[in-house]
Amino acid sequence: MTDGEIEITADLVRDLLREQHPDLAGLSIREVAGGWGNQMWRLGDGLAVRVQRMDPTPELQLNERRWLPVLAPRLPLPVPTPVRSGEPSARFPKHWTVMTWVPGDPLDCSSISRGDHAAGALAGFLRALHVEAPADAPVSSDRGGHPKDCTDGFDRFFHAVVPEDLADDVRAVWDDAVAAPAWEGPPLWVHGDLHPANVVVSDGTLSGVIDFGDMFAGDPAWDLAAAWVVLPAGAAFRFFDAYGRADAGTVRRARGLAAMKSLFLMLMGRNGDLGLPGGKPSWGPAGRAALDRVLRG
Repeated sequence: MTDGEIEITADLVRDLLREQHPDLAGLSIREVAGGWGNQMWRLGDGLAVRVQRMDPTPELQLNERRWLPVLAPRLPLPVPTPVRSGEPSARFPKHWTVMTWVPGDPLDCSSISRGDHAAGALAGFLRALHVEAPADAPVSSDRGGHPKDCTDGFDRFFHAVVPEDLADDVRAVWDDAVAAPAWEGPPLWVHGDLHPANVVVSDGTLSGVIDFGDMFAGDPAWDLAAAWVVLPAGAAFRFFDAYGRADAGTVRRARGLAAMKSLFLMLMGRNGDLGLPGGKPSWGPAGRAALDRVLRG
């Protein structure tokens, strides 16, 4: 992995630790596959180093540092919690953070076999997360609004990857979401980027949630899309029953957002198959499976 002219390696990570947190520099360091805005490195058995890579500003890492210690204690699933901060230096001009490691396998490289249990776990997690956010909570410039505000993005993904035989059905789901009433409650805490690479699985069920860089205050439908994007077929009804707070309009918005997220995963998968920068080959099958679940309702 490179950032401009700087190659992010285990040696670089160890040098950064020696400079700013020398008591951690003796722990084992090994690269974690994946990552886009940030590159992850395991640090010993219980920690990870999150190194700013493609993100153009440190804002996402700084949001995690500020808010995850506030949110984590009341969430029923493990989430990464910052324990040390790494600041820009002559050796590396961007931010990095030492965080707790959430054990398990990312869902894009694994599967959920205990669908009912996972549905209940995700519902409980989001019930705990979706509370009114404070006035100084982060807001997102490209997420959190009504689906009608995301039509350009949806159209881009739609024209790039939607299977021709599904185009009319996918468009109908999206149009229904665009026509759904807006969120009228207060802005709630939202993870903002729930997809198979950002949840981890153990023993066939959901066991943790990672990557809170996109967290914001807004419409919970952005997270409720995970009922189709993350959970296996048939689990969405169990999820919404356990969540218990989503009215019909919110479910409609969530389903449309799930369609958009599915197409995005398919596009990233296609880019990975073509060897394009940032592509994720494992995301393609995950996105197509999610799209099939969306269309089944």
